[in-house]
Amino acid sequence: MSARIRTARLVFAGGGTGGHLFPALAIADRLKEMLGGKAEIVFIGTKRGLEYRLRETLGYPLHTINVRGLARSLTLKNLLVPFLFLGALFRSGMFLDQFKPDLVVGTGGYVSLPVLKMAAAKNIPTVIQEQNSYPGLSTRKAAGKAQRVYLGFSGAQKHLKTSAQVIVTGNPVRSELTRGNRVESLKSFGLDLDKKTILILGGSQGARALNKAILDSLMSGELPEEYQLLWQTGKGDYTDVIATAGDMVQNHALFPFENRMAQVLAAADLAISRAGALTIAELQACGVPAILVPYPHAAGDHQRQNASDCADDGCAVMIEQHELAQSDLLKKAVELFCSGRVDQMQESIQMVNSTRRAAVDVIADDIVALLKKNSNREDEVDE
Repeated sequence: MSARIRTARLVFAGGGTGGHLFPALAIADRLKEMLGGKAEIVFIGTKRGLEYRLRETLGYPLHTINVRGLARSLTLKNLLVPFLFLGALFRSGMFLDQFKPDLVVGTGGYVSLPVLKMAAAKNIPTVIQEQNSYPGLSTRKAAGKAQRVYLGFSGAQKHLKTSAQVIVTGNPVRSELTRGNRVESLKSFGLDLDKKTILILGGSQGARALNKAILDSLMSGELPEEYQLLWQTGKGDYTDVIATAGDMVQNHALFPFENRMAQVLAAADLAISRAGALTIAELQACGVPAILVPYPHAAGDHQRQNASDCADDGCAVMIEQHELAQSDLLKKAVELFCSGRVDQMQESIQMVNSTRRAAVDVIADDIVALLKKNSNREDEVDE
């Protein structure tokens, strides 16, 4: 006889960037699958976040609140932050009263904090999924009232003060990312099927230091014929990179930003990338070794810790940004191929993946168990 749970209403609060939004979508999609599509799921975000730009294709209703984080530089806008936060608490509370969720899932970003705080104040159960090795402010502030905290990296636990059950799951990845076809992907980018493909990930906004380092590498010597580049420059740097690189990027694929990440990752043999938690999780899920260059100004230096943990597992090599001036990134990539290190990293990734259940499945299973335990609703649906 199949187990049964009661109809579930869930609120997902998290966004601003893909690093917070996409894990939420991965979990929501898996829960919707498990609950037969009958769960009522709503996202809360802001009009400045990625979630609002993707609202037409999000797949879930989006409720927006007006809240922002503190800017790192001195600006008068920071004076508005406390007042906006109070307003966000009020609007979050009104929405929670209206929707009456059984559970609130926070995945980080400043939008999640007022929602998690109000849910806890109203005795609505909350869980948190934290992507980074150094937890974000929203996680640190809200973890104390959560029933569960799911961690992408085990090292994050030492930064949390909470009585919640902490479960190290890894980071949830959208299942469609692992379904790319290498041959079709290379053809779609006009690349050679017989060459090794080095992927440079600059992100949607670009990573200027990475782009400059790759340009410097190209100018210092030609990339051997048996290698090719798949280069996401970011929208801000694309024109400058094309203008500077000129003929050096013939027979390579350059683009500002690409939403078809399943195809991008399927084409890659090695990536050169920043060390965002979600990027690392996606690379590992698709079996792509990496040279990771942590962004040095990330909060709590969390990208450096992310990259260090990944390198310790044998899945990547870390190069600090201050070392880029002395490092020829493309030469380093070629050396990794020639020494067999890329093959070794691929084996390490396979070992890590084989010994760990997919994070999205662990998290979704646990949330369903919590819903069964916490639910006091009348309508029941098949699990």
